[in-house]
Amino acid sequence: HFISIFSYMYSKAEENYLKAIFKIYEKTGKHVHTNAIALHLDNSAASVTDMVQKLSEKNLVNYTKYKGVLLTNEGKKVVTGLIRRHRLWEYFLVNKLGFGWDNVHELAEELEHIHSEELISKLDEYLGMPKYDPHGDPIPNGEGKYSMRTQLLLSDLEAGQEGVLVGVGDNSSSFLKHLDHLKIGIGTQIKLLSKVDFDDTYLVDVQGKEHNLSAKIASNVRVKMFDR
Repeated sequence: HFISIFSYMYSKAEENYLKAIFKIYEKTGKHVHTNAIALHLDNSAASVTDMVQKLSEKNLVNYTKYKGVLLTNEGKKVVTGLIRRHRLWEYFLVNKLGFGWDNVHELAEELEHIHSEELISKLDEYLGMPKYDPHGDPIPNGEGKYSMRTQLLLSDLEAGQEGVLVGVGDNSSSFLKHLDHLKIGIGTQIKLLSKVDFDDTYLVDVQGKEHNLSAKIASNVRVKMFDR
């Protein structure tokens, strides 16, 4: 019984490699080069090649010489499980333990490697089966499915359009702290007043207060439009 529960487990390093491949693929939509993985994980090219071979033998990735790596269905399943655990732990840390949304990522990176399915399904149930984590990212359910919603980047809005902030594209502590400083968070109402082409800034109304936001912020903030 002990073996049957843990036989499917992979090492933390293997899981981190799979997640790196997934993240790079998400951005490019192409085969992932070993150089890109080495850069992403700050590892040597030789150790990446070794690990890719290992993952390939376990049927988690397909490697094509000169082209790069793609996740197999099994590899995708492992990554979806990791993402599910990571985002549930983030939700728990923010909504139940009172952590700030800007300092839960590293903790969740550790917790996501705990493999007990029973723990995760009980955690999910205890939290009320949330659909989105504190940064607005969808949480896969037990079957690996998740809810996507219609959203636009703030930088894509036209002057006069408004909506509510539902997600961020940058989870770094410095970015989230900056949003906190501006009193901008998930659920904040935001209206684009005008875009200044000269210095690529966005004049916005945030719940009655005007702010000038840089293009970097505007392209990392996701908004759900108000239905008119």
